[in-house]
Amino acid sequence: MGCCHLLEDGDASVMIDTGMVGEPFFIRRLVRKLGLRPDSIKSILLTHGHLDHAGNLAWLKQWTGAKVYAHREEQRHVDGTYPYTGAARWCGRLEAIGRFLFRYRTAAIDEFITDGQELSFWGGLRVIHLPGHTTGHCGFFSANHDLLFSGDMFASYFFNVHKPPAILNSMPEHFPESIEKVRRLNPSWIVPCHYDYLDGALHRRRFAKLYGIQWPAEKQSAGAAPLEFKL
Repeated sequence: MGCCHLLEDGDASVMIDTGMVGEPFFIRRLVRKLGLRPDSIKSILLTHGHLDHAGNLAWLKQWTGAKVYAHREEQRHVDGTYPYTGAARWCGRLEAIGRFLFRYRTAAIDEFITDGQELSFWGGLRVIHLPGHTTGHCGFFSANHDLLFSGDMFASYFFNVHKPPAILNSMPEHFPESIEKVRRLNPSWIVPCHYDYLDGALHRRRFAKLYGIQWPAEKQSAGAAPLEFKL
């Protein structure tokens, strides 16, 4: 099962990523639970186009009528045409198998996003281009919550906090600059796409330990964690 997040904002709600097998059931159930309709989801943001993040893109776009936003470089991943090289060729092979088994359908990215772009969704989300895992891999930063959705910069589980495996990284030489960008951003909360449970401060500490980061200034997070849902 992949990972996706629904940012509830009434009739201007947003999905970050779309997950893979099994996700439509949970998305439908959560939309009903929140008293929303499919067309309450107006925007779909992709951190990147790997199969576990764009696996339900065609279905979700059709079900909601939402507009899809992602970096220009991710359309080839969504289409399954990205020319993987080196160790990452295994990623392409695994995705090809997945697309066949899960009867994957591609979908068009409606608007290409760029680094630093301010999106109006969920009170404001800034695009943070974080290449390395893929060329167009992006995070999304909420200044209102001081929260970074970090995509696949790392996975955060109590039994295994780890960097993306080498076979899944198409541009690994760009990881250092992306890590430095997160260090300078210095968010109070980090929510990756793959994790055990929601605790943005914990994931921030794990990220720092994994990459040996000394944050520019220690932050004291006040109040409850920002409201968001993991599917």
